[in-house]
Amino acid sequence: MNIRTVSTQPFLDQKPGTSGLRKQVSQFQTHHYLENFTQSIFDSLENCHGQTLVLGGDGRFYNRQAIQIILKIAAANGFKRVLVGQGGILSTPAVSCIIRKYQAFGGIVLSASHNPGGPNGDFGIKYNISNGGPAPEKVTDAIYARTKTIDAYRILESNDLDLDRLGTTLLGDTTVDVVDSVVDYSQLMESLFDFDRIHELLTSGQFSACIDSLHAVTGPYARSIFEQRLGAPVGTVQNGIPLEDFGGGHPDPNLVYAHDLVDRLYGADAPDFGAASDGDGDRNMILGRRFFVTPSDSLAVLAANATLVPGYRNGLAGIARSMPTSQASDRVARKLGIDAYETPTGWKFFGNLLDVGKATLCGEESFGTGSNHIREKDGLWAVLFWLNIVAVRQQSVETIVQSHWQEYGRNYYSRHDYESVNGERANALMDQLQSNLSSLSGQTIAHYTVKYADNFSYTDPVDGSFSANQGVRIGFTDGSRIVFRLSGTGTQGATLRLYLESYEPNSNRHHLDPQVALTDLITIAEQLAQIRSFTGMDVPTVIT
Repeated sequence: MNIRTVSTQPFLDQKPGTSGLRKQVSQFQTHHYLENFTQSIFDSLENCHGQTLVLGGDGRFYNRQAIQIILKIAAANGFKRVLVGQGGILSTPAVSCIIRKYQAFGGIVLSASHNPGGPNGDFGIKYNISNGGPAPEKVTDAIYARTKTIDAYRILESNDLDLDRLGTTLLGDTTVDVVDSVVDYSQLMESLFDFDRIHELLTSGQFSACIDSLHAVTGPYARSIFEQRLGAPVGTVQNGIPLEDFGGGHPDPNLVYAHDLVDRLYGADAPDFGAASDGDGDRNMILGRRFFVTPSDSLAVLAANATLVPGYRNGLAGIARSMPTSQASDRVARKLGIDAYETPTGWKFFGNLLDVGKATLCGEESFGTGSNHIREKDGLWAVLFWLNIVAVRQQSVETIVQSHWQEYGRNYYSRHDYESVNGERANALMDQLQSNLSSLSGQTIAHYTVKYADNFSYTDPVDGSFSANQGVRIGFTDGSRIVFRLSGTGTQGATLRLYLESYEPNSNRHHLDPQVALTDLITIAEQLAQIRSFTGMDVPTVIT
């Protein structure tokens, strides 16, 4: 066994964001770049020698090459065993599942989630800890600190492994197991949901579904679960073959980028149910026939109907949502008599709540929903949850959501994304908002009175850790809100995200288009933030 120590110099742009390190593929292909970051992960971990690591990615361009590099660095750093998905494929939820099932030390996920792929696209890497969840800030801070001082990495000199053949291979002293990418995850899903009832729904001839994998990682999972195990007709899963460039598409399950699915669900002879997942399989979009379910409403509906599903029949301990997510789930929590938690954006903030049993369901407005079954958001889990509810209630998606509004009121909600904004101008916009916060409280703008204006901060109720500057919030006395934050998931420029929310208790006013219902708040947001002036954009890139 020949382990080589390679001299290197730090790259100064390796600070992980909310979901690890994301850059353009060309940057990761830079000599030493991936090697430096991988070694920095291992250098930052305590007692990883002799441990088990899980490794896989979403199949995007450079996934296979990166896995070979990481395997050799893991072997050189003394990992006893690595579990890698067949073909290098593991969805993010599957990585979390496998870490937990086999009690691994941690895992590395190779993905840039919903960002485009291909040679000119994006790539990403993040570390998940032993509970299966994304590394908390203290871990990512340590990794980043090491990237700034690293001067060498260790790598095993070896031929590449065959990632397509299931089985065990020795890589130096490290055992590498190429495992079935789907089976462990599928078994976990079957333990949570009433597969017999969903099978009956999908094979009844009275119900049709379309599951769009966007040529991303969930294709093999969706075909195995829906078409093979649950009996849905072949073709129910569309765009089900993972491609390195996602077929030239943008693997983001929203109304803009999942346009094939949207066109089908809003067209003639539309199916009863539609769903899409993103690049790495942790996000979801739910559609009924000519009906879109916002992620915020989805979380609230799942929580309100959780006891209809076997895995949640005993009820929920609590519900957690990210701060920008609408307050619809808070209303469900109040009725159920359970706690509701508001955290910063980033799934890692839910981990502690889940670990100590304070929360059972979690959700983010950015098309992410999940529960305590793993420590990541989970796209296909959400689809199965919805299908289980539909199968039990024997109602359409639209009827289920409208009945929910009838009972709880409707939280009109929308997110406006301004993508690829000049970074300096985006920061200037946020700075001027911040400077005006202290003067806003008590002001009347149009017919809204400002109740509070702040930059959201969070103290973790479990470990006491503190996170500041998580997004500018402007709340009004009627419960309406405007939230501004810069996203950390892009690789070019900055993405300004504007979130708008207004509560409507009157069921006679639940039929409005959200953009119409939120018109006044949209105008106020423009007035306060001068969005057009700072971004140079007249309209958002994406509205969801």
